[in-house]
Amino acid sequence: MDAAGQDQIAQAAAALRVGGLVLMPTETVYGLAADAANARAVASVYEAKGRPSFNPLIAHVADLAAAERIARFDDRARALAERFWPGPLTLVLPVADAVAVSDLARAGLDTVAVRVPAHPLAGALLKAFGGPVVAPSANRSGRPSPTTLEAAVEETGEAAAGALNGGPCKIGLESTVVSLLDRPRLLRPGAVTRADLEAVVGLLAEAEADARRSPGRLTRHYAPNAPVRLDAAAPLPGEAWLAFGAASRGQWNLSPTGDLAEAAANLFAYLRAADSTNPTAISVAPIPDHGLGEAINDRLRRAAGFVG
Repeated sequence: MDAAGQDQIAQAAAALRVGGLVLMPTETVYGLAADAANARAVASVYEAKGRPSFNPLIAHVADLAAAERIARFDDRARALAERFWPGPLTLVLPVADAVAVSDLARAGLDTVAVRVPAHPLAGALLKAFGGPVVAPSANRSGRPSPTTLEAAVEETGEAAAGALNGGPCKIGLESTVVSLLDRPRLLRPGAVTRADLEAVVGLLAEAEADARRSPGRLTRHYAPNAPVRLDAAAPLPGEAWLAFGAASRGQWNLSPTGDLAEAAANLFAYLRAADSTNPTAISVAPIPDHGLGEAINDRLRRAAGFVG
């Protein structure tokens, strides 16, 4: 990193230390970052997003050693961390340091959601800051998550004291969330798929028992202003159309080749673009429900208000 980049990181870390908010890139989406230990700063994140305080925030840390200072790891958690970190996997674990991640950030729970992001600018900021940072997606609550700095600035930029431009997010979906409080449970699907997880920890239990401990579990979430119509064969008059696959043509084709990773990366940006045309609704072509498609369909169902 050149001197200018190092200076930007230092300024962003300094803003965090005095309770400011920073727009931070990750490999998943852009986050609105704050000192996890500073309840006033965390409250500013909730205020900027309009986010309900019962929805817990993820603590982002620089490495596994830092994660082990704030959460209690067992062999399963360590195996997942060693396999998928840095990367788009969040682990929900018993809290070890209730001061480092404030009660407000944990939504009053005795657990903490923690991950090590893979984006180099996020890693540099976390190392420079030296502590856990909450960084929920930098959109207003319920809106599509920003995958570029420009979209993040449009959503919550007025609340931020600083911003780091890491370019378009590589993945474009929020992290997979797994609870390890008893049996491993998939609370939120993402780029680390169910099959990836089960290859390390075995079959996953149903999520309902721990769902409240995960971010992003509200019924109407990731939602544009227009209604969303799923599994559509074609758009109706006045609708914007999110296509998928070579046989599904349209202005916003999530992936003309049917590549689920490409579709995930485009999802939120295309939802935002389609919504900006003020359509009567946004219709979405069917997306296969395997692998990364499970995560895409999860976000789409929440955008449509179908998941509790």
